[in-house]
Amino acid sequence: MVVTNGMVSLKHLVTMETLSNEEVLGLIKRGIAFKQGQANFHLVRQYFAANLFFESSTRTHKSFEVAEKKLGLDVIDFDAKTSSVNKGETLYDTILTMSALGVDICVVRHSKDDYYKELIDSRTIQTSIVNGGDGSGQHPSQCLLDLMTIYQEFGSFENLKVAIAGDITHSRVAKSNMQILKRLGAQLYFCGPQEWYSHEFDVYGQYVDLDDIVDQVDVMMFLRVQHERHDGKESFSKESYHELYGLTQERYQRLKDTAIIMHPAPVNRDVEIKDELVEAPKSRIVAQMQNGVYVRMAIIEAILNGKV
Repeated sequence: MVVTNGMVSLKHLVTMETLSNEEVLGLIKRGIAFKQGQANFHLVRQYFAANLFFESSTRTHKSFEVAEKKLGLDVIDFDAKTSSVNKGETLYDTILTMSALGVDICVVRHSKDDYYKELIDSRTIQTSIVNGGDGSGQHPSQCLLDLMTIYQEFGSFENLKVAIAGDITHSRVAKSNMQILKRLGAQLYFCGPQEWYSHEFDVYGQYVDLDDIVDQVDVMMFLRVQHERHDGKESFSKESYHELYGLTQERYQRLKDTAIIMHPAPVNRDVEIKDELVEAPKSRIVAQMQNGVYVRMAIIEAILNGKV
């Protein structure tokens, strides 16, 4: 991974842990340049991209597709439901096939943590892997769009107070964000049900009661309750969760005037965030979705730079 004159070059993007601060800031600033129409970009040859999503997705899947098409790549259709996966083909052999067909970039979402390791370690697979989310592991492109949204708002990460609230243990968004935000100088706080918090996160920030911190933070980031990763034995109703851990009207009023609300979406309205607050003045949830296209354009460009 290299940064030359502010331009990032990547072979793969599978985790935030392998990105330097310089690379992170380079991708954010390039995403902003794309958003503002100030990025000079052209393809040197025909490139193919495939989006292989083995878990449900709207924002990540479609914003990668929009990003690829905006950059002029040819996007290869792939539907897991009608692929040879249903005949027992493994993920490895699926990606091996895509590579053999000449696909340059594969964006992959899969339920298995660290699925990408055998793919990027393969001597045969030549396609670049972009991790669109692995189980409860990492979600680097979501992390980068979150960082871009925060950077556009505050111009820096140093000493920002960021609270992450909700289903932290099961959230790949939380894991990616906490690692890089701490490295960039932010102060982190974690809130939510104690049974959904692991003390392995203590190295990144401190576990606190939401009501003790809501009036002090610059960024209030809520996470989706991931019902699909639970056994259905949650100890609270949607209503009680909202009252205990969600953004109520009362908590919204206590936020600083300059504070912003974030959520990776999809939002469970009236659970993590009160319905009418999803699009409130302090909310940046729609901005996050918009920024997702532009930061993913920056990611794809960086991958293509690595192929030149």
